[in-house]
Formats: sequence, structure tokens, C-alpha cells
Amino acid sequence: MPTQSVLVRDPSFLTRALQQYLSLLKKYPILTKSVTSGLLSALGNLLSQALEYRKNNKENSPKKKISVLGPVHFAIFGLFITGPVSHYFYHLLEVLLPTTIPYCLIKRLLLERLIFAPAFLLLFYVVMNALEGKTLADVQNKLKTSYWPAMKMNWKVWTPFQFININYVPVQFRVLYSRPRKTVSIPGHIHDVRHKQNEREGIPHYHMTWETQVIRNTS
Repeated sequence: MPTQSVLVRDPSFLTRALQQYLSLLKKYPILTKSVTSGLLSALGNLLSQALEYRKNNKENSPKKKISVLGPVHFAIFGLFITGPVSHYFYHLLEVLLPTTIPYCLIKRLLLERLIFAPAFLLLFYVVMNALEGKTLADVQNKLKTSYWPAMKMNWKVWTPFQFININYVPVQFRVLYSRPRKTVSIPGHIHDVRHKQNEREGIPHYHMTWETQVIRNTS
């Protein structure tokens, strides 16, 4: 007897999928968050490259082929760094700054914005350049030219979202809440900085590497 196929839009299918995901999140929290971060990071980079390709096509700019290594590098960063590091940091916040202490909302935000975010952005620069096979001198040059502007952009755009995340989102969902934004936000800030710098230096827009392979309208 033939079986009836289940459509993805079927509410019961979506409910079962969500229940299964929540079950995995409870049983294997770090692994589930890491895999989710890796997949979303790769998807975000692939989407950003497609949008960049489409934009260049409309502007009749020289076309750059979509890089397979871009999603791979972002998947590696999300799987091995974003997922585990964010998981432990958000749990550490609950231990260091419980809701019972005075001004915990502000203290959590200051800790995340002034200590964790700068360190995470620095780690992003180092790892992504290492995956590209760049030298230490290349990393130092990029840090000098674009780290600080990118950090200021991060503070300007994402501080309200992080205030909500670390104070009102349940701790088990905080990585998932921040992941879609981080997929585009960190490299997006770098892209804005590098694009302006390359314009000043007369470097064609299509010559930029992973720093441009992101969604542009992040703010």
C-alpha cells in the first residue's frame, strides 16, 4: 500500500521537527548548537555571495565566481568556535551575574559588549585569515586597518539586540537567537569598513575576499 508523503508545510511535521530539535538541544546542547551555528554560518556566507554576485551583475561589474571555500570556512568557524564558545559564555553569565544581584542587566551587557564582543571579533579575524592561509603580517595589517571601525559598528548596531538576548532570552536559546545575526553582522561590519578603505585606495570592489562575501544591509 503506497505511503502518503508529508509536506514540509504540514503543521504536524513542523511541530515534530521542532520537538525533535528541542530534544536534541536538551540531550546534546553543545553539539546541537555547534552544528546549528556551522550550518547557519555556511548558509549565510553562501547567500551573501549570491547577493554580491547579483549586485555585480546588475551594475555590469566584473563577476566573481561563488567560492565554495567561503561557506566551508564559515561552517568551520561556526562549528568549532561560535557554538561552543557562545554556549559556555552565556552559561558563565548566569553564574557570574545572576538576576539576584543589583543592576545585573547592565552588568551583563557591559561584560558582553566590552569584553566578550571585542575578543570574539579578534578571534574571528585570526581564524578566518588562518583558514585562508594568510600570514601573521596580513592579520596584523587587517587588524590595524579595520578592527576598531568594525568593533564600533558592532556596538552601534547590535547592542540593543544583545541586551534582549542576555537578559530575556532563556539561556538554552541564546546561541540560536544570536546566530542568524552573527552570520552576517561581524563580516558585515568588516565589509563596510573594507569597502570604504578600498574605495579610497582605488581597489576595485570585486577584488575583496571573504570580507565582501556577506549581506550588505546589516544595519
